[in-house]
Amino acid sequence: MFKAFSSTFLSSHRFLFRFEPAGNSFLRRRSFAAMSTAAVKRVGTHHGSFHCDEALGCFMIRLTKKFSDAHIVRTRDPQVLETLDAVLDVGGVYDPARDRYDHHQKGFEEIFGHGFITKLSSAGLVYKHFGKEIIAKELQVDEDHPDVQRLFLAVYKNFMEAIDAIDNGINQYDTDQPPRYVNNTHLSSRVGKLNLDWTDPDQSSEKENEAFERAMALAGHEFMENVRSLARSWLPARSIVMQCLEARLDIDPSGEIMVLDRFCPWKLHLFELEEEMKINPPIKYVLYEDDRSKSWRIQAMAVAPDRFESRKALPAQWRGLRDDELSRESGVPGGVFVHMSGFIGGNQTYEGALAMAKAALKL
Repeated sequence: MFKAFSSTFLSSHRFLFRFEPAGNSFLRRRSFAAMSTAAVKRVGTHHGSFHCDEALGCFMIRLTKKFSDAHIVRTRDPQVLETLDAVLDVGGVYDPARDRYDHHQKGFEEIFGHGFITKLSSAGLVYKHFGKEIIAKELQVDEDHPDVQRLFLAVYKNFMEAIDAIDNGINQYDTDQPPRYVNNTHLSSRVGKLNLDWTDPDQSSEKENEAFERAMALAGHEFMENVRSLARSWLPARSIVMQCLEARLDIDPSGEIMVLDRFCPWKLHLFELEEEMKINPPIKYVLYEDDRSKSWRIQAMAVAPDRFESRKALPAQWRGLRDDELSRESGVPGGVFVHMSGFIGGNQTYEGALAMAKAALKL
């Protein structure tokens, strides 16, 4: 479905990052003898210290058909910016019709939508307008393919939104307390560290733009890895969970027990699909086989993705019991264990696990 990502991608794309002289910009050395410069688009962003959002935005926009292999012009000169085909993170204008994607101007409140309310950075703006095209190209399908929309939202939730929030100074948690620890390992921080150190004796625009090129490669690498990981793992898992959810009434007439016919990351998918499919009553227990022990697990669904409480924990009288003691108390042979909190239990067989789940619904 999608091409393997490797160092070959970075090495082959490194020399596409051509920079043109403009203000404090420079020309990235490369032979363009066979290329008509008049036909090549020019994308502008500001010179000076850079952040993750414009580095990623420049990387992403060059993945599009319209701006493929575009030259990068780094300047704050408004006269130069006016001549460019697209401008990111500078210029004080958001106008997608003119490919202007700044977010610093007064009154800017653009969000991604689809339930997300975080104000966008320049990277978020590029993703909002070109993300589907980029994903469709990666999956080698049309933009109206349903998988494109699903990945478009998933990539924003799992990758892009944090970049928007960090660039706009939005705290991850609603609190006025200082953080308990410092985290300087996230992508935005690592991109920031690629800026020239103040102790570097060479502070030239050439060195600055070489650093920006490395920032584009770093941010772009992680963006594409995220897209491909979601396409490789997240998307197939969603299809599996949907099929199992649709088959729930064949498992038990209550519709409150779901069986995974193969294990996959299922929890977040199940919460989202229950809402999309308007499942009522909601799932109480999910059954799946433990690949290591070949026994079966009964897991109680949590009340929310980020909560430990269960919608209906396994019965209190089973909790903390194991093996024969559990089998006697539950009345179901083959009992293995039930956790003290009641969020998970086990049985030696599928039939035993299903019997435990059905009994638990009635207790």
